[in-house]
Amino acid sequence: MSTPSPTSPRPAPAFSGGFGQRAWRWLGTMVRPLLWLNLAVEIGIVLTGGLVRLTASGLGCPRWPECHEGSITPVVTPEDGWHPYIEFGNRTLTGLVGIVALLLTLAIIARGGERRARQLPWAIAVLVGIVVQAVLGGITVLTSLHPATVSAHFLVSMVLVAASAAVLWFDRTAEAVMPEPLPRPVNVVAFFTAFMGGVVLLLGTFVTGAGPHSGDADEPARYPWDPKTMSWLHADSVMLFCGLVVAMLLALHLLRESSREARTAWWAVLFVSLAQGALGYVQYALAVPAPMVWLHMLGACLLTWALTWAVLAVRR
Repeated sequence: MSTPSPTSPRPAPAFSGGFGQRAWRWLGTMVRPLLWLNLAVEIGIVLTGGLVRLTASGLGCPRWPECHEGSITPVVTPEDGWHPYIEFGNRTLTGLVGIVALLLTLAIIARGGERRARQLPWAIAVLVGIVVQAVLGGITVLTSLHPATVSAHFLVSMVLVAASAAVLWFDRTAEAVMPEPLPRPVNVVAFFTAFMGGVVLLLGTFVTGAGPHSGDADEPARYPWDPKTMSWLHADSVMLFCGLVVAMLLALHLLRESSREARTAWWAVLFVSLAQGALGYVQYALAVPAPMVWLHMLGACLLTWALTWAVLAVRR
């Protein structure tokens, strides 16, 4: 019997290789739960960020990446109250969001198949966006919560919610039979509606940036604009957006090629839009109470989610 030469490659130990392969295969089976968890934590960090702003805890950790000089964790004094804990909690959640996004990316790779080509770019985009958010969050602290950086921080979060919704959409519809392509003008209106949705979100950050909730009670940096004027400009953009959504629904109900899934998605957009509009008018009438602003932020996340699915449902 011949013996292997000293230079022959040795097989990996059966236990370690087998365990690694089983863990990799198991990770591939966890794509769907990780998709939902990823979307949930992306919305969750928006809401915790809103809590930081609405409780004036934005500079509870006045340094970045440290919380206080020489300490990553809060160094609390009696006059600080609970503000450092709220700000530090939001920072800590960024780590959880990153871990979930990384696990999702690895799970998509581990599962393989035809869906990977569609889903992987979106999952990687979420990972990159989280890094951008971490850096932008630091800039926001270093600029003492300037409203421009706060607005950018929120808008990037909406992009991450949209990307998370997209990767989930491509998983749900992977085995569905694609309907007949809709006429190109319908697709143009759909994408213009999505553009107007972005304008609505942008103007919403301008309203908040000119309003009373600066994130810091001591040095409230604000946009030099009249909050009332910005609120009505924001409301006008919402009306135009809702008109486009209604136009999309009329087109989808008149076209035989449209799918039931597409019609359902656009009805969801209209429902969330109307709820957001009603909430916006109520919070304006009540002088912008913090709890209603927080609910409005949740509605913005849900609208971004619904609009992403609606546009993907009618794509060519």
